[in-house]
Amino acid sequence: MQLLRKGRYSVRFAASEADLLAAQQLRGQTFRRSGAPVGPDADPFDALCRHLLVEEGTGGRLVCTFRLMSLSGGADISQCYSSQYYGLAGLSGYPGRMIEIGRFCIHPQVKDPDVLRVAWGALTRLVEAERADLLFGCTSFEGIRAADYLDAFAMLKARHLAPPRWRPAVKALQVFRFAARLRRRPDPRRGLLAMPPLLRTYLTMGGWVSDHAVVDAELNRLHVFTGVEVSSIPPARARLLQAISG
Repeated sequence: MQLLRKGRYSVRFAASEADLLAAQQLRGQTFRRSGAPVGPDADPFDALCRHLLVEEGTGGRLVCTFRLMSLSGGADISQCYSSQYYGLAGLSGYPGRMIEIGRFCIHPQVKDPDVLRVAWGALTRLVEAERADLLFGCTSFEGIRAADYLDAFAMLKARHLAPPRWRPAVKALQVFRFAARLRRRPDPRRGLLAMPPLLRTYLTMGGWVSDHAVVDAELNRLHVFTGVEVSSIPPARARLLQAISG
């Protein structure tokens, strides 16, 4: 099922085992990069999620993928991937519908910003169709050296922490408690440059983050829990998303 076609790209749901394997192989290329060949990135949550594929119109090359888990409300929060690493008891009282976005990745050789725009256009259609109130998931910094991202983390502390009532608690064994540890004033330019593109997109939509990052040595990433309340998206950004999804 094709959800959206814009310019050079189209978005559809994975519809076969071959589609899912292609998504897992792209995830492996992105999240498990090393000098040696890597296999597919897969876990038990794949069977519980829908998988979206962003493909080039010519040749059908897969350039982006992510997976979605829809929850009817906060009472189902323990079923999601993020609950393995964050204490989400606060969100168990969230009253609205939720969508967890996971394993979002773009082909390492693709630098076209339209890929991310088209992916968000398709997601906007799904949010409207399902009347979702909260988008959430883990967004990742590459590498596990927190020292490489101190200005970015200081910006998150100063401007983008989750409201206390929804803020995730520490659950993982290895974390970087940036809100508690950092005392520096962020350099906004350096902070933005160090911020992953997906996280920058969330933040421009009014997104908020956990007060700590989970250290994931297996994937060589620092993850921050990220949430976007749909009702809080700035009107100008909402109009832009509507234009992309139309």
